[in-house]
This record gives sequence, C-alpha cells and structure tokens, in this order.
Amino acid sequence: MDDLTKRKLFPEGSAVVIGGSGGIGSSICKTFAAHGVPVIFSYHGNETAANNLKKEILDYGGIASSQRLSINEKNEVESFFKNLKDERIHSIVNATGSDIRMKWINELSYEEWDDVMRTDADGFFNIIKNSLPILRKFGGSYTTLSSIGLARWPAKDVLSVAPKAAIDALINGIAKEEGRNNIRANSIQLGIIEAGIFLRIKGKDYDDRYIEAAKNNTALKKLGEAQDVADAVIFLASDRAKYITGQTLYLDGGYRI
Repeated sequence: MDDLTKRKLFPEGSAVVIGGSGGIGSSICKTFAAHGVPVIFSYHGNETAANNLKKEILDYGGIASSQRLSINEKNEVESFFKNLKDERIHSIVNATGSDIRMKWINELSYEEWDDVMRTDADGFFNIIKNSLPILRKFGGSYTTLSSIGLARWPAKDVLSVAPKAAIDALINGIAKEEGRNNIRANSIQLGIIEAGIFLRIKGKDYDDRYIEAAKNNTALKKLGEAQDVADAVIFLASDRAKYITGQTLYLDGGYRI
C-alpha cells in the first residue's frame, strides 16, 4: 500500500503548454505547477496576461517561462522547439484556438476557411513536426483540446469543429505510429467551458438564450469550468494514464448523450 501513495504523477522534466496564457491554458499551467512540474508556455499576443501568469507561478514557488509564438509560422515554431532541444520534456499540451465567429457553412468565405485551417490545423502539424524529436528521446505525451462538436454537431460552429477534426486525426496517427517510442497522444473534446473564447464572444454569438439552451442540453445542466479541463489534462499527461493512448475524453457535462 505504501508504494501506491508514493507514486509520482510525472517523471523528471517539464511540460510545454501551447496557448498557455489563455483562460483555459493558464489553468492548465497553474495546475502543472501545483504538481511541481516546470512549465514552458507560449502566448500569441497578450504579453500582459503571459507575464501575470508567469509571476503567479513564480510567486507560488513554481518554475515557468514563456515565449511569444504564432503556431502557423513555421519558422517561429521551429525556433521555439529548437530552443528546447536540450530540455527534458514529458508533456506537450495544445490549448490554442482561433477566435472564430458562429456562421452557417453556406455563409463562409474562402478567406475565413483558409485562415482557420491554416492557423489551427496547419499550426498543430507545425507543433508535431518540430516537437517529435524531443519527445522521442525519453517518451512523453501529447494532449490536445478539441470540440464536442465532433461527436454532436453544433449548428454554426464549423470554424471551430472542422480544424479540430484534422487535429484529432493527427493525434490518432501519432498514437499509432509513435507508441513504439513511448509517446502517447490523446484528445479532450470540450463542451462549452466558461473561460477563454466563451467569455470573449459571450453576449455576441452566445446570448443568454443560447447559453441557457446549452446548459439544458447537458446531462448535468451546467457549463464546464477551466479547472475541469486542467484536471483532465493533468490526468492524461500523467503516469496515471501511461496505458492510455489514441483516446478521446468527452468533457461536456453529458452533452454528447
């Protein structure tokens, strides 16, 4: 029994959180830090939020560093991971997501489709392409935040769901091809979480009637919180999930059923 209580959640090394300064990403970073894991996170444009997050983790006694990164820029992603080539990394989390508008498919322009696919889907491939050599050294895990829209289609949400379908396909491919290198890959399909992009478009695309309907469509009759997501990420990235790969965790309050 003593051996069970002494098991470590993570091996030696750091976690990388892409999109760590956002509402959900910051909760993930802080939860890694709370478990004694050094955190390396990226941010896209909000340097103030990144600095505040780093200070909060450092004040807590954790270890954190940050760097600005546009994942659709190949050279930036290559440079980001090249700087980590001598680090021991055990977890890479994709917590990014474009600010999108709710639109019917027949309303989309070519530019809107190209932009979100290039930023999200191509961006995730850039992450995989440049981080795989690092994870192959010691093994580790990928965890990506996806959309429950892949399991139950939400009207007017194609700009969020479509690129995540490509990302989830890559996750399954990595799980299948890289398991021999002790690399795991899993996805978390999120319902509506009261953080991040939800708060940015609340009152616009998400009015009170939409939010109430979304709650009623879940089995639990409530929306999720950023900490719910962080806890799921920690589990899938940790050694508690060392025999779990190529899987999807539905974090949706029962919306899918």
